[in-house]
Amino acid sequence: MRNAADEPEIPVVPPGELELPSDDGEPMETNRHRQQMILLIQSLKWAWRDRHDYFVGGNMFVYFSETQVKKNDFRGPDFFVVLDTTDRDRRSWVMWGEEGRLPHVVIELLSDRTRHVDQGEKMRIYARLWRTSEYYLYDPWSHELAGYRLPDVGEDYVRIEPDARGDLPCRRLGLSVGIRPGSYEGVETRWLRFIDADGSPLETTEEAAARAGARADDEKRRADDEKRRADEAERRLAELARLRPGP
Repeated sequence: MRNAADEPEIPVVPPGELELPSDDGEPMETNRHRQQMILLIQSLKWAWRDRHDYFVGGNMFVYFSETQVKKNDFRGPDFFVVLDTTDRDRRSWVMWGEEGRLPHVVIELLSDRTRHVDQGEKMRIYARLWRTSEYYLYDPWSHELAGYRLPDVGEDYVRIEPDARGDLPCRRLGLSVGIRPGSYEGVETRWLRFIDADGSPLETTEEAAARAGARADDEKRRADDEKRRADEAERRLAELARLRPGP
């Protein structure tokens, strides 16, 4: 008779993306926080619309340990990017279902309620457990901005110094983050934007559509002007022909 001890051990498979909770039911702090998150996601996805080797998420659970799953005590970042992965829909980011990958870049949107966590517990988790390369904190109302990077040696973040434009470089994305005035969803204020090498913010789809519309309007005006000039020239030639004396 075989003993239970002789039975082969069956590995315990941790729950996956479909089994784990993906929503805590808590909305963003304010509508401004929601707008800021969507602006960052939308502009990066539009700029990288031909790429399929990354994932960008916002206000989304990130699972990184079984202890965390059991306690269900950690909420995901407001914005994050994972590189060298597939761009597909996900309910949540589950590290053990993603070949051990965790976010390379994280942005937290500060509020009075979450500031101490974002600058304390989460910062330690991102640096020491996730090893997230770059971490940024931004307050959509006061426009306070700070950035941190993991050094080549050491486990704690060091402050990212602003460049000549006052923007904070983001090496992993080949971009910078900076504050620019503008309008988004009808709100005119200063927004946190991804900045390209020329110092221009990455466009949202709304801005790209407006620019395309303006270009089409300019082209139509030029075509109309050329047609008016051609019609005027034709009219003058006809008038000269009418006034020219016959043989």
